[in-house]
Amino acid sequence: MTAAPAPDGALPAPDVVGASARVRLDEVIHAPVRLSIVAALAATDEAEFGAVRDAVEVSDSALSKHASALEQAGYVAVRKGYVGKRPRTWLKLTPPGRDALAAHLAALRRIAGDV
Repeated sequence: MTAAPAPDGALPAPDVVGASARVRLDEVIHAPVRLSIVAALAATDEAEFGAVRDAVEVSDSALSKHASALEQAGYVAVRKGYVGKRPRTWLKLTPPGRDALAAHLAALRRIAGDV
């Protein structure tokens, strides 16, 4: 919704609440795939790589790339191991990752307002 121009034709100043909320968006998890990954991990303690890949509907290489970025930010912990003789990778949302997701979602809610 755009505010009506003032009588002199000038538009009103941007919504300060919305602008300040945008500043709080986390650029690391704002990307749609990364946001989907952290949201999927928030619903569980730990998830196998393949389960996250299927839930987020991305390729192995795309998930690996995004998981690495999230791990570098400290938002996701990656654990490697074996099930029988097969190598497996598990992903877990860290406490800072949970905090970042909560803050990011709060900022989105502030931007969206009553939409």
